[in-house]
Amino acid sequence: MPLVVVGSVALDSVETPTEKRENVLGGSAVFFSYAASYFTPVRLAGVVGDDWPEEHTKMLWARGIDTSGLQIVPGGKTFRWSGKYLENMNDRETLDIQLNVMDQFDPVLPEEYRRCKFLFLANGSAVLQLKVLDQCPGAQLTVADTMDLWIRNEPDELRELIRRIDGLVLNDSEAKLLTGQDNLVRAGGAVREMGPRFVVIKKGEHGAMFFSEHETYVLPAFPTAEVVDPTGAGDSFAGGMMGYLAEQGNFDPKTLKQAMAYGTLTASFTVEDFSLDRLKNIEREDLDQRMEEYRRMLSF
Repeated sequence: MPLVVVGSVALDSVETPTEKRENVLGGSAVFFSYAASYFTPVRLAGVVGDDWPEEHTKMLWARGIDTSGLQIVPGGKTFRWSGKYLENMNDRETLDIQLNVMDQFDPVLPEEYRRCKFLFLANGSAVLQLKVLDQCPGAQLTVADTMDLWIRNEPDELRELIRRIDGLVLNDSEAKLLTGQDNLVRAGGAVREMGPRFVVIKKGEHGAMFFSEHETYVLPAFPTAEVVDPTGAGDSFAGGMMGYLAEQGNFDPKTLKQAMAYGTLTASFTVEDFSLDRLKNIEREDLDQRMEEYRRMLSF
C-alpha cells in the first residue's frame, strides 16, 4: 500500500572522528523514503533549490520512489546541514544549518498523495505538519516525528498535532523535554495520554521503547560493530517501521512489533556507511536475513 512522507531533503556535510564528507545526500524525507522503499511504494514530498543535483532524483526514481511532490524552487538553495560527531559516535555538534528553501516550504500535495492511507510527517515544523495533515483526511494511519526545536518554539501547535495523529516518534531527550518527566516509562505514558494511539521513543544504540494502551516493551538495537555515520538512523528506523506497516496494510499489535524490529534493522544498516551508501548495497533479502539473526538473539 503506498506510503506518503513529507519532510526535509538536504545536502549534508558530515565529520566523524576518522573521516569527513561534503555535500552528501541527506534529509529526513530522503532517509525515510529510501528505508521504506524496501517494503512498499513511497511518495515523497519536499522542497529543494535549483542547486539540487538531478542524479539524486534519478537515484530515488530507481528505488521506485515517487518524487512528483518534490518542489524545485528556481533560484533557491537546498537545505544544508553540517555536523560533527564526537568520539563516542552518539553525541554530535551541529556546526551549521542553512534552511534556505525549507524556510518557506508550504507543501501542496498532489491529488494522488492526498488519497494516501499511510502518512508520515517527518521531523519539521508542527505548523507545516498540521497543514499536511489537513490535506489527507482519509489517512488510516498518521505518524509524526518531532524534535526539541519544535517542542520549545511551537508547543501549542505541536500539542494540537499530537492530539490528531495515531503515532508519535521521538527520541529519549525529546520525550523528557515534552513531558517534564525524567523517567522514560513515565514520559512515554505521558506522551500517549496527549492523544496518540502509540508512542515510540528512540534510544539510539540502546534500541527503542513502545507504548500503547495495552502494552509497553523495549526492543534492543542490533549489535553493529562498525558505526561509520549515524546520520539518518532515526529517519531510517521510522522508514523501515512505516514501510512494513504499509506493506502489511494494518497496524495491529503483532504487526507493530514486527515493524519496530524492521525499523531497528534498517537503521542498523544505515549507520554502516555515509549517507545512503550502505542502503544502496542491500536488498530486502538482507533485511530478512538480519531479522532471522535478530530473532535468534532475542530468543531464550
